[in-house]
Parts: sequence; structure tokens; C-alpha cells
Amino acid sequence: MIHLKQTCWGSESHCHLSRACGRGCCLSAEETDASLSFLPERSTNLLGVRHILLVLSGKGGVGKSTLSTELALALRHHGHRVGILDVDLCGPSIPRMLRVQDRAVHQCDSGWVPVFVGQDRAVALMSIGFLLERPDDAVVWRGPKKNALIKQFVTDVAWGDLDFLIVDTPPGTSDEHISTVEALRPHRLLGAILVTTPQECTNIFSKGGGEELAKHAGVPFLGCVPLDPQLSQSLEEGKDFIQEFPKSSAFPALAHIAQQILDTSQQSS
Repeated sequence: MIHLKQTCWGSESHCHLSRACGRGCCLSAEETDASLSFLPERSTNLLGVRHILLVLSGKGGVGKSTLSTELALALRHHGHRVGILDVDLCGPSIPRMLRVQDRAVHQCDSGWVPVFVGQDRAVALMSIGFLLERPDDAVVWRGPKKNALIKQFVTDVAWGDLDFLIVDTPPGTSDEHISTVEALRPHRLLGAILVTTPQECTNIFSKGGGEELAKHAGVPFLGCVPLDPQLSQSLEEGKDFIQEFPKSSAFPALAHIAQQILDTSQQSS
């Protein structure tokens, strides 16, 4: 059993988590899934978001959350307002990467207020990591409850005006991905980034798999990001890698990927 912070999760009749919130509005997993019929087809909270970008991977541990974080920081340095929606419910690592894991989620008239990063508040983040009383708690939920929370994240977070919303998904292909895509279907999706390995400079696992996959699928290959201890260090310490380590071998690769995203967004506008 996990313990969630005493955060109001919606109106009294639409509390989507089976927990003791003290208001008599807890639902079972089956009731939670069935109660989603009230959700609107298009969330007004996403009307101010210009571009939505999914980050995916076929397996865990390939650097998907790392890329989501660094891409958000790179776009911020280009002068854009960026949001990150962390729907990796069982492994919410981005709050720690941005050193905001101790922040709390509050509510306004439009829904949940995301956690803002930095003094300029140019990066907004929503994650289940903010809702756990203990950050090391394991989230052991069945599919219906996960899907309900994802749909609430999409509809009930007051993002405001954003140039980009980056959605960091769990590894693999599961219910969470289907729920995320279905919830975002009425909105404008810029595309998706698929993160693969290997990416080691010594190529101990051979090389070229990502390029071949992109060629086979008929989609652009954005580039390779080399492993760099400075990149891991920046994430562990909550530092801005783009600003702190401009001479890193990973810097030009991340900057090149960010620029391609910007070029694609301008073409689609």
C-alpha cells in the first residue's frame, strides 16, 4: 500500500484514486475505469499548448527520462515555455533530475497547478512523484487505476500557455501508452521520439540499430547521444546540463535534436 499526500484530486464526485481522502469519494479500480465516461473529448487545460511531443522507448534504462529532461532544458534556453508530463507512474525520476522532488502540487479553479522549475518558471512539471508521501514508495496499481490517473493528468493540469509539452512515458508498450494517446487524441501532437540503445562510443553492442529502425519506419533519425559521466552527474545533482557542461560530447547531440524539434514545430505551425 502506498500513501498519497493529502492533495485534492478533483471534485467530490470524481475522485479517481482508491485512498482515504476523508471526503467519502474513493472509488474501486472498476468504478474508477467506469467513471471516466464523464471526461470531455477535449481538455480546455491544453488549449494553450502549441505542440505536444511524446518520448517513448521499447525497454527501460535507455535514457528516456534523461532525454525528456534535457530536451526541455534545451528548448527553455531557446526562449520557449516547456511543460513535462511524467506518466511513468512506477518510476517517476524527473522530479529528482530537476531537483524539485520536495515540492507539492496545489489546486486552482482550473485544476492542479504544475510544479515550476527555476526562477524564470519556464519549465512546468507534473509527476506522481509529487503526490507520494514517501518518495521511495512503490506504486503497485492495476491498469484501470493507472489509466484513470493518466487521463486526469491530461485533463486536470492547468498548464497555461506552453510552446511545448513533453510527455515522458513508461518503457515498453502497455496500457499507459494507449491511455495517453487516447487522452491526447483530440489535441495537436507534434510527433514522438523513440529512444533506443546502444549508444556507447565503444559500440560493444554493435551500432546502427537506431538508424536502421528509422529507415525501416520511414521517419527521421534525430541523432546519437553519447554516454557522458557529466550528463549523469548533472541529473543526479539537479543541474542544468545545457548550461553547466557546454563542452561535453553529449552537448552538440542534444542541441542538434532540440533544433530539429524546433524546425519541425515551425513547419507544422
